[in-house]
Amino acid sequence: MQIQINTDNTIERHEPLTRHVESVVKETLSRFSEHITRVMVHLGETNDSKSGSGDHRCLMEARIEGHPPIAASDHAASLHQAIHGAADKLKRSIDSTLGRINDSAKGGNIVSEAVPEENE
Repeated sequence: MQIQINTDNTIERHEPLTRHVESVVKETLSRFSEHITRVMVHLGETNDSKSGSGDHRCLMEARIEGHPPIAASDHAASLHQAIHGAADKLKRSIDSTLGRINDSAKGGNIVSEAVPEENE
């Protein structure tokens, strides 16, 4: 699983921040690592008074082989909170998506045949 981190011009990208983001992503999404090819992380600050929930924003997008990307974002008072929030939301979305994929695969492969009873 590749992790790509992008920041806007309001966030200074430095090694401790990179290590933190990578560790949160790897820890939170580890159980899906065989399905995920890449996670893109976008960090920034917003001065949007509408959000009201914080000035920091983290958007994460996971690429799963053969399926559209799955994205989740979070706004929080601190960048670390936004990173954890987005990772948790992404984990739930991936879990739900992979569950639906597995359910439809199982349902599509089941062949129902009528088996005659021996006493007929």
